[in-house]
Amino acid sequence: MKTILITGGTGLLGMRISFLLKEQGITVRHLSRTENLNAPYPAYKWDLNAQTIDSQAFNGVDGIIHLAGAGIADSRWTKIRKKAILDSRINSSKLLTKALKNRTDQPKVFVTCSAVGYYGDRKDTVLNEMAKPGTDFMSEVCIKWEQSVEGIRAIGIRTPIIRVGIVLSTKGGALPKLNRSYPLRVGSYFGNGQQYYSWVHLDDICQIFIKALLNDNMTGIYNGTAPTPVTNKQLAQAISEAHHQKTLLVPAPSFVAKTLLGEMSAIVLNSTRAIPQALQEMQHEFQFSDLVPALEDLFNRKL
Repeated sequence: MKTILITGGTGLLGMRISFLLKEQGITVRHLSRTENLNAPYPAYKWDLNAQTIDSQAFNGVDGIIHLAGAGIADSRWTKIRKKAILDSRINSSKLLTKALKNRTDQPKVFVTCSAVGYYGDRKDTVLNEMAKPGTDFMSEVCIKWEQSVEGIRAIGIRTPIIRVGIVLSTKGGALPKLNRSYPLRVGSYFGNGQQYYSWVHLDDICQIFIKALLNDNMTGIYNGTAPTPVTNKQLAQAISEAHHQKTLLVPAPSFVAKTLLGEMSAIVLNSTRAIPQALQEMQHEFQFSDLVPALEDLFNRKL
């Protein structure tokens, strides 16, 4: 593949995937609300509200990685925010489907993002890609998110879907917030800390997306998580180990999270023990299967 178009390219995943693809000699373009063709990754304009897109963005494109969507944890889940979270995903897929439908030079592959939030709160049940969805808001979002690319698949474009876990990186996402108190040798976990988190190292999830892009045999659903999900308390302990220090771990009562975050507290209180069975069946090799070495690498490289 020579040229890839990425939506949501300025986010944590998008920027790292762009960098890794460019290292392989692949040309990367972004779709953005603001045009900037002179940027390191040329940005072509699209407008979800107006449902318009610069058709030149698709010229010569071999594949698309679709990451766009309003941040899940950026603010409390008011009715307006929940609508933005859902609409940004559905409307972006709708616009891309419309733009690609009548083109003669369609891309070979369209890799799209979903999340392990699809499964909802499932306690300690081990969840592979065949597990049923949950019933909460994030499950609803993920179901509709995945359904929104059916039009792309119907065109005849290969459409792998990656259900992304908790991406660990020092540059964004959950880890900087979780790590904030550790310089004071204090850490915390929510409730009893027994809820499972399906984590994944930033570089591992990026390589999963790149593999889905380049491997013609990849289609359908893939859990984008490390093979070893951990409990919230184990994650707190692992951060301490990665810093090579003793840390006082203090439980934060569930009601505090619910009071501060409202419905969004599901992000930290739900238990989702997802495993990447589909990737394991194709002998995919993870760079980081164990949490402490993954955290040490992220802290050492400031990645």
